[in-house]
Amino acid sequence: MSTQVTMDDTELATATATERHELARLLTGLAPAAWDAASLCTGWQVRDVVAHIAMPLRYSAEEYGREMAESGGNIDQMLDRCARRDAAQVPASELINVIRDDQNFPWRAPGGLVGALNHVVIHGLDITVPLGIGRRVPEPSLRMVLDTMTKPGAPGFFGTGVTGAELVADDLDWSWGSGPRLSGLAQDLAAVLCGRRLPAGRLRGELAAQFTAD
Repeated sequence: MSTQVTMDDTELATATATERHELARLLTGLAPAAWDAASLCTGWQVRDVVAHIAMPLRYSAEEYGREMAESGGNIDQMLDRCARRDAAQVPASELINVIRDDQNFPWRAPGGLVGALNHVVIHGLDITVPLGIGRRVPEPSLRMVLDTMTKPGAPGFFGTGVTGAELVADDLDWSWGSGPRLSGLAQDLAAVLCGRRLPAGRLRGELAAQFTAD
Protein backbone atom coordinates (compact mmCIF):
# COMPACT_ATOMS: atom_id res chain seq x y z
CA MET A 1 0.00 0.00 0.00
CA SER A 2 1.05 3.65 -0.31
CA THR A 3 -0.20 7.14 0.28
CA GLN A 4 -2.04 8.31 -2.80
CA VAL A 5 -0.90 11.44 -4.60
CA THR A 6 -3.37 14.01 -5.91
CA MET A 7 -2.69 16.76 -8.45
CA ASP A 8 -4.95 19.53 -9.67
CA ASP A 9 -5.08 20.43 -13.37
CA THR A 10 -2.28 22.98 -13.09
CA GLU A 11 -0.01 20.52 -11.32
CA LEU A 12 -0.79 17.81 -13.86
CA ALA A 13 -0.03 20.13 -16.76
CA THR A 14 3.23 21.21 -15.15
CA ALA A 15 4.29 17.63 -14.44
CA THR A 16 3.52 16.60 -18.02
CA ALA A 17 5.42 19.59 -19.39
CA THR A 18 8.42 18.69 -17.24
CA GLU A 19 8.42 15.13 -18.59
CA ARG A 20 8.23 16.31 -22.19
CA HIS A 21 10.98 18.87 -21.72
CA GLU A 22 13.29 16.33 -20.09
CA LEU A 23 12.56 13.76 -22.77
CA ALA A 24 13.39 16.29 -25.48
CA ARG A 25 16.69 17.00 -23.75
CA LEU A 26 17.58 13.31 -23.66
CA LEU A 27 16.56 12.78 -27.28
CA THR A 28 18.74 15.67 -28.41
CA GLY A 29 21.79 13.83 -27.12
CA LEU A 30 21.02 10.41 -28.65
CA ALA A 31 23.49 8.86 -31.05
CA PRO A 32 21.98 8.22 -34.52
CA ALA A 33 22.08 4.44 -33.99
CA ALA A 34 19.95 4.76 -30.84
CA TRP A 35 17.01 5.98 -32.91
CA ASP A 36 16.94 2.58 -34.63
CA ALA A 37 17.12 0.60 -31.37
CA ALA A 38 14.19 -1.54 -30.28
CA SER A 39 11.92 0.13 -27.73
CA LEU A 40 9.82 -1.57 -25.05
CA CYS A 41 6.84 -1.21 -27.41
CA THR A 42 6.71 -4.46 -29.34
CA GLY A 43 7.61 -3.88 -32.97
CA TRP A 44 8.53 -0.22 -32.55
CA GLN A 45 11.95 1.35 -32.74
CA VAL A 46 12.82 4.34 -30.58
CA ARG A 47 12.05 6.65 -33.51
CA ASP A 48 8.52 5.22 -33.79
CA VAL A 49 7.84 5.88 -30.11
CA VAL A 50 9.12 9.45 -30.45
CA ALA A 51 6.84 10.02 -33.44
CA HIS A 52 3.91 8.62 -31.44
CA ILE A 53 4.61 10.92 -28.48
CA ALA A 54 4.71 13.91 -30.83
CA MET A 55 1.57 12.91 -32.73
CA PRO A 56 -1.07 14.57 -30.51
CA LEU A 57 1.03 17.75 -30.53
CA ARG A 58 1.21 17.82 -34.33
CA TYR A 59 -2.22 16.63 -35.49
CA SER A 60 -5.36 18.72 -35.43
CA ALA A 61 -8.65 17.10 -34.51
CA GLU A 62 -9.55 17.07 -38.21
CA GLU A 63 -6.30 15.35 -39.19
CA TYR A 64 -6.76 12.81 -36.43
CA GLY A 65 -10.27 12.09 -37.68
CA ARG A 66 -9.04 11.59 -41.25
CA GLU A 67 -6.38 9.15 -40.10
CA MET A 68 -8.95 7.22 -38.08
CA ALA A 69 -11.25 7.03 -41.10
CA GLU A 70 -8.38 5.75 -43.25
CA SER A 71 -7.85 2.96 -40.74
CA GLY A 72 -11.54 2.09 -40.67
CA GLY A 73 -11.92 3.29 -37.09
CA ASN A 74 -9.26 0.89 -35.79
CA ILE A 75 -7.30 3.08 -33.39
CA ASP A 76 -4.44 0.62 -32.85
CA GLN A 77 -3.91 0.27 -36.59
CA MET A 78 -4.08 4.04 -37.04
CA LEU A 79 -1.55 4.78 -34.28
CA ASP A 80 0.86 2.16 -35.57
CA ARG A 81 0.60 3.36 -39.17
CA CYS A 82 1.04 7.02 -38.27
CA ALA A 83 3.96 6.36 -35.93
CA ARG A 84 5.87 4.38 -38.54
CA ARG A 85 5.10 6.85 -41.32
CA ASP A 86 5.99 9.93 -39.28
CA ALA A 87 9.16 8.31 -37.94
CA ALA A 88 10.28 7.67 -41.52
CA GLN A 89 9.26 11.03 -42.98
CA VAL A 90 9.60 13.67 -40.24
CA PRO A 91 13.15 14.70 -39.25
CA ALA A 92 14.13 13.71 -35.73
CA SER A 93 14.98 17.32 -34.93
CA GLU A 94 11.45 18.39 -35.82
CA LEU A 95 9.90 15.73 -33.58
CA ILE A 96 12.16 16.79 -30.71
CA ASN A 97 11.23 20.43 -31.19
CA VAL A 98 7.53 19.60 -31.15
CA ILE A 99 7.88 17.67 -27.90
CA ARG A 100 9.93 20.46 -26.34
CA ASP A 101 8.20 23.58 -27.61
CA ASP A 102 4.61 22.35 -27.31
CA GLN A 103 5.15 21.03 -23.81
CA ASN A 104 2.14 22.96 -22.51
CA PHE A 105 -0.18 21.90 -25.33
CA PRO A 106 -3.63 21.41 -23.79
CA TRP A 107 -4.04 17.86 -25.10
CA ARG A 108 -6.40 15.69 -23.09
CA ALA A 109 -5.59 12.06 -23.63
CA PRO A 110 -8.03 9.27 -22.82
CA GLY A 111 -8.32 9.66 -19.06
CA GLY A 112 -8.00 13.46 -19.17
CA LEU A 113 -4.91 15.38 -18.10
CA VAL A 114 -3.64 12.48 -16.04
CA GLY A 115 -3.82 10.39 -19.22
CA ALA A 116 -1.43 12.83 -20.88
CA LEU A 117 0.99 12.42 -17.98
CA ASN A 118 0.70 8.63 -18.18
CA HIS A 119 1.32 8.82 -21.92
CA VAL A 120 4.63 10.68 -21.74
CA VAL A 121 5.88 8.84 -18.64
CA ILE A 122 5.26 5.34 -20.00
CA HIS A 123 6.46 6.08 -23.50
CA GLY A 124 9.48 7.84 -22.05
CA LEU A 125 10.31 4.59 -20.26
CA ASP A 126 9.79 2.74 -23.54
CA ILE A 127 12.79 4.73 -24.78
CA THR A 128 15.07 5.16 -21.78
CA VAL A 129 14.90 1.64 -20.33
CA PRO A 130 16.12 -0.32 -23.39
CA LEU A 131 18.75 2.33 -24.11
CA GLY A 132 20.12 1.99 -20.58
CA ILE A 133 19.50 5.66 -19.75
CA GLY A 134 19.29 5.85 -15.96
CA ARG A 135 16.78 8.66 -15.81
CA ARG A 136 14.30 8.51 -12.90
CA VAL A 137 10.76 9.82 -13.20
CA PRO A 138 10.09 12.38 -10.43
CA GLU A 139 8.37 10.69 -7.51
CA PRO A 140 5.12 12.72 -7.51
CA SER A 141 4.56 12.05 -11.21
CA LEU A 142 5.44 8.40 -10.87
CA ARG A 143 3.12 7.90 -7.91
CA MET A 144 0.33 9.61 -9.85
CA VAL A 145 0.84 7.25 -12.77
CA LEU A 146 0.99 4.16 -10.55
CA ASP A 147 -2.08 5.16 -8.58
CA THR A 148 -4.04 5.90 -11.74
CA MET A 149 -3.19 2.58 -13.34
CA THR A 150 -4.06 0.51 -10.27
CA LYS A 151 -7.24 2.16 -9.07
CA PRO A 152 -10.42 0.05 -9.36
CA GLY A 153 -11.97 0.31 -12.78
CA ALA A 154 -8.94 1.99 -14.34
CA PRO A 155 -9.10 1.78 -18.14
CA GLY A 156 -6.32 -0.25 -19.73
CA PHE A 157 -5.13 2.31 -22.27
CA PHE A 158 -1.54 1.12 -22.15
CA GLY A 159 -1.70 -2.65 -22.13
CA THR A 160 -2.53 -5.85 -20.39
CA GLY A 161 -2.02 -5.03 -16.73
CA VAL A 162 -1.02 -7.57 -14.11
CA THR A 163 -3.04 -10.04 -12.05
CA GLY A 164 -2.02 -12.66 -9.52
CA ALA A 165 1.08 -10.87 -8.26
CA GLU A 166 2.09 -8.46 -5.53
CA LEU A 167 4.13 -5.63 -7.01
CA VAL A 168 6.55 -4.09 -4.51
CA ALA A 169 8.75 -1.11 -5.33
CA ASP A 170 12.36 -1.19 -4.14
CA ASP A 171 12.80 2.58 -4.18
CA LEU A 172 9.39 3.88 -3.01
CA ASP A 173 6.93 2.95 -0.29
CA TRP A 174 4.55 1.49 -2.86
CA SER A 175 2.96 -1.90 -3.37
CA TRP A 176 -0.11 -3.27 -5.08
CA GLY A 177 -1.84 -6.55 -5.70
CA SER A 178 -1.64 -9.97 -4.10
CA GLY A 179 0.17 -13.18 -4.89
CA PRO A 180 3.82 -14.00 -5.55
CA ARG A 181 6.02 -10.94 -5.07
CA LEU A 182 7.46 -9.11 -8.08
CA SER A 183 9.85 -6.31 -7.12
CA GLY A 184 11.93 -3.69 -8.89
CA LEU A 185 12.16 0.05 -9.37
CA ALA A 186 8.74 1.70 -9.14
CA GLN A 187 9.02 3.00 -12.69
CA ASP A 188 9.88 -0.48 -13.96
CA LEU A 189 6.76 -1.79 -12.25
CA ALA A 190 4.77 0.94 -14.00
CA ALA A 191 6.08 -0.37 -17.31
CA VAL A 192 5.12 -3.91 -16.30
CA LEU A 193 1.61 -2.75 -15.45
CA CYS A 194 1.37 -1.53 -19.04
CA GLY A 195 2.30 -4.90 -20.46
CA ARG A 196 5.99 -4.21 -21.12
CA ARG A 197 8.69 -6.88 -20.88
CA LEU A 198 11.91 -5.49 -19.42
CA PRO A 199 15.60 -6.25 -19.96
CA ALA A 200 17.02 -9.03 -17.80
CA GLY A 201 18.08 -8.17 -14.28
CA ARG A 202 15.63 -5.36 -13.61
CA LEU A 203 12.98 -7.43 -11.78
CA ARG A 204 13.14 -9.88 -8.89
CA GLY A 205 10.83 -12.60 -7.66
CA GLU A 206 9.53 -15.91 -8.94
CA LEU A 207 7.49 -14.15 -11.63
CA ALA A 208 10.39 -12.04 -12.93
CA ALA A 209 10.99 -14.23 -15.98
CA GLN A 210 7.37 -13.77 -17.04
CA PHE A 211 7.95 -10.02 -17.42
CA THR A 212 11.49 -10.17 -18.81
CA ALA A 213 12.28 -9.89 -22.50
CA ASP A 214 13.70 -12.96 -24.21
